[in-house]
Amino acid sequence: MPLHFTRVIFCIMIFFEVREIHAQNKYGLKATAFPEYAKSVKVNPDNELIDLEEFIPGIVLDIRYATSNNFTGEKIYTLAKAYARKPVAESLKKIQADLKSQGLGVKIFDAYRPYKATVKFYEVYRDTTYVASPYKGSRHNRGCALDLTLIDLKTGEELKMPTGYDSFTKAAWPSTPVKDPLVKKNRQLLIQAMQKHGFRVNSSEWWHFDFIGWKKFDVLDIDFEELK
Repeated sequence: MPLHFTRVIFCIMIFFEVREIHAQNKYGLKATAFPEYAKSVKVNPDNELIDLEEFIPGIVLDIRYATSNNFTGEKIYTLAKAYARKPVAESLKKIQADLKSQGLGVKIFDAYRPYKATVKFYEVYRDTTYVASPYKGSRHNRGCALDLTLIDLKTGEELKMPTGYDSFTKAAWPSTPVKDPLVKKNRQLLIQAMQKHGFRVNSSEWWHFDFIGWKKFDVLDIDFEELK
């Protein structure tokens, strides 16, 4: 077969492959599934999603999307689990140790989030100030974002913050002035504790922190059941 015909056939195959990918995902983003993820972990152990509850002593989970107590009003996850990429988990472990010396600890609301959940959130609430665009995916989908707050280790109570979790208001922005000195102190304490170990607070959510190395990791669409 002449070379130019071979090239034409190859281009047609690629065209239909791309069309198939886009047909499977109307937002045009192909997320990594479990088989490809498992292969990547063998090549680079940093890609592993770590079970935070098992890895970090004393960490508390309050996984809202495993309940109907969230902005969608629906149960999104079938398991109340929190996973993060290995370097993220290791940094969070250091944060928990630092806080323990102050009588404080971390409560996790959400960590790794399957891409399909991000699609659901966007279709429920299309303001990308507060939910990620499915065209790009979330840093949660990369296993590199954490939603969390601080708790008093003696009482187990959350420290007072400017708003509750998933408050889609300007009061939740970390740059919004706070009149209550205790709330201001608590918010700053959380931000400083996270920044010390490589996280940056989200501009519209005081509870959301992105791991600075998130760009190295791909968007995943893996259910928690596959990770057990």
